[in-house]
Amino acid sequence: MIFQQHQLIGRLSVLQNVLMGRLGYHSTLRTLFPLSKEDQSIGLHSLDRVGLLHKALSRVDELSGGQQQRVGIARALAQRPALVLADEPVASLDPATANKVLALLHQICKEDGITAVVSLHQVDLAKRYADRIVGLAHGKVVFDAIPAALTQTHVTELYEQKAQLNSNIPNITHNHCLT
Repeated sequence: MIFQQHQLIGRLSVLQNVLMGRLGYHSTLRTLFPLSKEDQSIGLHSLDRVGLLHKALSRVDELSGGQQQRVGIARALAQRPALVLADEPVASLDPATANKVLALLHQICKEDGITAVVSLHQVDLAKRYADRIVGLAHGKVVFDAIPAALTQTHVTELYEQKAQLNSNIPNITHNHCLT
């Protein structure tokens, strides 16, 4: 899972946060002791994949928002997932960083054959990186197709429904690397 709010422990190192993704592979008692060299290797490899190996020993609270989000991605990768869920992973990032983070996530998913279900409100990013877009309004699917089929009319329809009923902006959910 990749969270909108990074859900990292600021006073711990980048590597320690990534290794939290390995805890589910061990019993509670085993997690009281240092993780194995294999787990540490997986954590370091995950950091390398997101371009943060050089920050492994840095405190997380010393990183930028984009770097923290990449730590979150590395933590998810350390779990060796077949499926990644990402809840608005770029909502708090500037447009350039958001683009870089989604490009990285898309590339890793393609390379590793990982399916990602990503909730976004940035339609342009969904169109750029998705293999499939599902538009939701008020809990109902109002669009479900490939990105090329999403027109301005569809987007306007999604957002006008929101304005007419005075509720939250609809989620634009997309799936990378559909296998």
